Amino acid sequence: MQKGLREICDGPITGLRFPPWVWDLLRRERITTLDQLRAVADRMERVYPGIGQRTAQAIRDEITRVTSSD
Repeated sequence: MQKGLREICDGPITGLRFPPWVWDLLRRERITTLDQLRAVADRMERVYPGIGQRTAQAIRDEITRVTSSD
């Protein structure tokens, strides 16, 4: 696994669970809502240094998990 993907925790976007370093990246990029995250989810690995394909897919999977329960 990439950069501690096994260590996950709740963060400021309700319902989502990511590793602390992902929350730090989202905070640095001023992504504070699920809508903002959805808007960049399809291109995260191209836009944000440090996010590889596996991490980007894990983020997209987590968005799907949270939104499918709505």
